[in-house]
Amino acid sequence: MKQVKIVGVPEHFNLPWHMAIEEGAFLERGINLEWENIPEGTGKMCQLLKDEETDLAIILTEGLIKSISEGNPSKIVQVFINSPLLWGIHVGAKSEYKNIDELKGAKAAISRFGSGSHLMAYVHAQNKEWDTNTLQFEVINNLEGAIDALTNGKADYFMWEHFTTKPLVDKGIFRRLGDCPTPWPCFVVAATDKFLSNNKGALDHILETINLYTSEFKSIPSIDRTLANKYGQQLEDIKDWLSKTEWSQSQIDSTTLLEVQKRLISLDLIKRIESDKTFRHQ
Repeated sequence: MKQVKIVGVPEHFNLPWHMAIEEGAFLERGINLEWENIPEGTGKMCQLLKDEETDLAIILTEGLIKSISEGNPSKIVQVFINSPLLWGIHVGAKSEYKNIDELKGAKAAISRFGSGSHLMAYVHAQNKEWDTNTLQFEVINNLEGAIDALTNGKADYFMWEHFTTKPLVDKGIFRRLGDCPTPWPCFVVAATDKFLSNNKGALDHILETINLYTSEFKSIPSIDRTLANKYGQQLEDIKDWLSKTEWSQSQIDSTTLLEVQKRLISLDLIKRIESDKTFRHQ
């Protein structure tokens, strides 16, 4: 039995992995796929890949590309979510900020540097034509840290996936001022170079299995109710999220790789454009 470690965020996007694991789909292929939730998100997962403490990760595209460009010995093996991620822009319930324009010069809460919440704060500021050199950050590690930071004034705003934070908006803990979608497919499957060099057969089995699950995921009877119950969401929110979300069964294309790199360079977050083979498993 082949032991394989995989990490991802504890969010609704990853339910197909949990279903496949629980139903023994990987075991049937001779693979014991060990899942670990990483609530801290992409910055932490990049570190786990770099330190070879995981074999695979379901990780944000822009965060992984930045990390690989800085020497992380990992590759993209496939796109997982082909649609953009909708980043909600949140403030604390009692915050004086009433609209997004007022956030110019305010301090952003981020899970860690190199995370999606960090990089998307730059993308959002650039969209608003703010001076990205003046951005300020407060590292909060995870969603619980964000609640504390926004409630107690340690940070002013926080960008996180719209539907994951919706229950906090509904409870009056956060107020959402707006949304900022990623300009590219949001989640990819990443693997360490070490894993790739020794496990081509296992990787093929894993991707074939998860692709079968994701291609049929939306047609599972009452999947919207299952998601709502499992992730503490309102049914109408899950239906909205499902209508906006597309899983992928294909490798990332050159256009997307170039688009992400150009955007990161324009934000002075990476130094140069690298070839596809730097990022993509062939």
